[in-house]
Amino acid sequence: MSTSNLNRIAQQQDKFLIGMRASMSLRENTTQALWQSFMPRRNEVQNSVGEALYSVQNFTGLGGLEHFNPSTIFEKWAAREVSSGDVVPEGMELFILHGGHYAVFDNIGPPSEFPKTMNFIFSEWLPNSQWQLDDREHFEILLPGWRADDPKAQEEVWIPIK
Repeated sequence: MSTSNLNRIAQQQDKFLIGMRASMSLRENTTQALWQSFMPRRNEVQNSVGEALYSVQNFTGLGGLEHFNPSTIFEKWAAREVSSGDVVPEGMELFILHGGHYAVFDNIGPPSEFPKTMNFIFSEWLPNSQWQLDDREHFEILLPGWRADDPKAQEEVWIPIK
C-alpha cells in the first residue's frame, strides 16, 4: 500500500550529481537495469555529499506533460550528489540538477505502488494547488537503507513548480 502526502515546498539550489543515465519511456522502462549497473559502482563517486541516492527524470524540452504519454522518451539518472564534479569515474557523467521551487512529497511503499503517488500528485494535488508544473527535472531522494523489496520503503519525491 502506497501513501503519499505533501511534506513541504522547498527552494532548492543547483546540485551537482554524478551517475549513469539511460533513455527510456514508461512503456519501455529500463530503470531496474540502470540501477543494477550503478549500484555496484556507486562508491566510486568521489566528493559525495551524504549517502543518499538520486533518481532523476529529465523531461525538459518535451513541450510539457500535456504532450507526455507512455511512449515518450525521456532521460533517467541513477546518481549521487557531489560537492565537486572534478572527478568523474569512467562510464559515469556529471549532471547539474537545476534549482528552484519544488513540491516535496513523502512516498511510502514499494516501487510497484509508486504510480499511485504520481497519480495523486498530478491528478489531485497539483490541479488544486496555487502552483504550476515547471520545466525542470523531477527527482526522488532515496535515503540510506532504501530497498526496493521493503513494503515500507520511504523516499522523497521532488516535483518542480513555479
